[in-house]
Amino acid sequence: MLREKANKHLLLKPTAILVDGGFFFARYKNCYRDAKNHDPRKVAQNMYTMLLQHVENESLYRILYYDCPPLIKKAHNPLTGKSIDFSKTEVAQFRFQFFSELKKKRKVALRLGNLKDKGGWIIRPNITKDLLNKKISISNLQENDVYYNVIQKGVDMKIGLDIASLAYKRLVSKIILIAGDSDFVPAAKLARREGIDFVLDPMWLNIDNELFEHIDGLKSTCPKPE
Repeated sequence: MLREKANKHLLLKPTAILVDGGFFFARYKNCYRDAKNHDPRKVAQNMYTMLLQHVENESLYRILYYDCPPLIKKAHNPLTGKSIDFSKTEVAQFRFQFFSELKKKRKVALRLGNLKDKGGWIIRPNITKDLLNKKISISNLQENDVYYNVIQKGVDMKIGLDIASLAYKRLVSKIILIAGDSDFVPAAKLARREGIDFVLDPMWLNIDNELFEHIDGLKSTCPKPE
């Protein structure tokens, strides 16, 4: 009996874990206590530990992490005229160090898209609302009330293509996706049609009921927000 179980385990194909980096960081601060004081090494280790809990009794194919590199251009804040080198900001330096830590982890691969520069500054939505409601005026705006307009390009496409490739090539038997919206549904449906066990980890975020139709399981392994 033990030999049969061992042979069966050897015949099982491994599990792949795909991580939407933007989503991960958005949820991290809600799930981990004192997250704002965590350095890149600690965040990387916490993510790695969280992900490995999905494959305790299985073999790991690879962890694929999807994100965009930080903005590295210089610009002037329209409110203060202050010159900003985005490559030297705390956010950029943190993300670069985080990528470096991930590269040191076993079986982790980075899939980086790119940022599209929209060429301008935008007033934050909550500030815009106050302006429209006449709670404040333009003269009240502060330096951090605006942000530079960039959008991610290529991340969702890379996730979808990798899911399709893993499914069609029969490289894995299960895919774990760390994400929280419905953008992944077409790729999930394709994978399931190919016989892949598709599990969603939304890091305790509540998902739409209709999404349950397109996944085989729901499991969050990070600490549950209080």
